Amino acid sequence: MRVVLAEDLFLLREGLSRLLQAHGFEIVAAVDDGPSLLKALIDHRPDVAVVDVRMPPTFTDEGLQAALAARRQVPGLPVLVLSQYVEQLYARELLADGTGAVGYLLKDRVFDAAQFVDAVQRVAAGGTAMDPEVIAKLLARGSSREPLGRLSPREVEVLALMAEGRSNAAIAQRLVITERAVTKHTSNIFTKLDLPPSDDDNRRVLAVLAYLDR
Repeated sequence: MRVVLAEDLFLLREGLSRLLQAHGFEIVAAVDDGPSLLKALIDHRPDVAVVDVRMPPTFTDEGLQAALAARRQVPGLPVLVLSQYVEQLYARELLADGTGAVGYLLKDRVFDAAQFVDAVQRVAAGGTAMDPEVIAKLLARGSSREPLGRLSPREVEVLALMAEGRSNAAIAQRLVITERAVTKHTSNIFTKLDLPPSDDDNRRVLAVLAYLDR
């Protein structure tokens, strides 16, 4: 699996490169600024990009903007964004085109190698990998509004795990319930949120996130 990596801190960039290589990924480019990232994404068209949000020259959101620009030229290009803090605006911009193959993780998650690698693989496969803290903030912000306020506590738990990109089987295992129960909760969630059910798990998650963040 071919990866373009963007991180301005040399030690972290090298550490991420070695971690990914140790798990069978090929690093086709490792860059340290926004313009270089955009060029690498267009030139290499990798299976997945792992991108720091804040990069030179201004250290604002160059990494994110370069990734979004590349996705406009290469629709559906898988991008996993790393950020030091939860920025709801960044999450919203990343999800805005609704095509999937996106992720948003806090950098702290990188220290859990299994979790990080799982997120990279999930995004590369066209799924989503949203940080639990991002989901928690979106849910907390919308929990008092209709129709989100209609959800039961268990449905909120299922919704949060769906938004992280978890499959029904994974949700069932996490909550220690049956897959049939997860399917029922999922159906209830979409009914209560006035969202049409879909067999496409990724599009379901994106629809829920878009609704919560609008």
